[in-house]
Amino acid sequence: MEKDNVIKAFAQLGKLMSHIATKQKWENFDCGITENEYENLQRIINKQFVLNGWFTKENVFQSLNALGSQLTESNLNEWTNDYSFSISPKNIAIIMAGNIPLVGFHDFMSVLISGHNAICKLSSDDKSLLPALAQHLIQFSPELKQRIIFTNGKMNKMDAIIATGSDNSTRHFKDYFGHLPNIFRKNRTSIAVLTGTETRDELALLGKDIFEYFGLGCRNVSHLIVPENYNFNLFFESIVDFHPIINHHKYANNYDYNKAVYLLNKANLLDNNFLLLRESDELFSPLAMIHHHQYKNEDDINQYLQNHEEQIQVIIGKKYTPFGNAQCPFLTDYADGINTLNWLQEL
Repeated sequence: MEKDNVIKAFAQLGKLMSHIATKQKWENFDCGITENEYENLQRIINKQFVLNGWFTKENVFQSLNALGSQLTESNLNEWTNDYSFSISPKNIAIIMAGNIPLVGFHDFMSVLISGHNAICKLSSDDKSLLPALAQHLIQFSPELKQRIIFTNGKMNKMDAIIATGSDNSTRHFKDYFGHLPNIFRKNRTSIAVLTGTETRDELALLGKDIFEYFGLGCRNVSHLIVPENYNFNLFFESIVDFHPIINHHKYANNYDYNKAVYLLNKANLLDNNFLLLRESDELFSPLAMIHHHQYKNEDDINQYLQNHEEQIQVIIGKKYTPFGNAQCPFLTDYADGINTLNWLQEL
């Protein structure tokens, strides 16, 4: 089917996602579905927290809004204009993660817009939201019904695969599917480079980069590079509005556990009662904790970034991605820097 039809369908889906994410009431068919269908989608969203305690209503709305705001016809056309896709569709398996709501949506959309068929294996942590949205996508473009499969079992008749998981699961992906054309994504995290001249507002936005989705996404900041003798007082003062996060029981359990473990090991921690700061060169930090280390000059920063290039998803800072934008990727912000559309085009 024509790419234009799929783009129009995703644009209408984006309008629906944005409409429901901004908590608007159903008023007319501008969002593309009936009032009963709209209310049913709201019920599915409300149920996400029961299925996965990390998927609060606010987090689901945030994901819907971040995605929906990108899905306009002009954005989608600009994104895909430079590609001419094969007229011979292939079956693309997509093994999705479930760390944040709809984390596999970009792969799902890329496969369909490129003219291929999507065989989706959902994470048990995020198994109902994408199928619910896909039902409405099919309403907007019925031809897509034959090109979308959701499965919990064994995947068959695959021509290529996109799989996202941990470093350990990636080893299994390679064992089972390494003979196929593939994109295998491993553990990544994000980092912020501070100069010491950040304003209170900039540091508050950095708080968004740390705490959105409870810090579970690969685009969440888990490590700070700071100048020598950096004073964290302003940082703590600037993120104080995020303190209600400690009221979430799963986050609080991680905070309490990590605090106990590291104090027992006599680690030096900075603590504001909802976030732990630990000085360490290690890039990855446990949930509810941020690692930080000092630099002397620009060369120190560049060397650290170069050494961890394969593990860093986003770099936040004055010279990098702006503060507060870690979880606001554009359509061209491909995970792990791998251009999915280009890969799909060349299959």
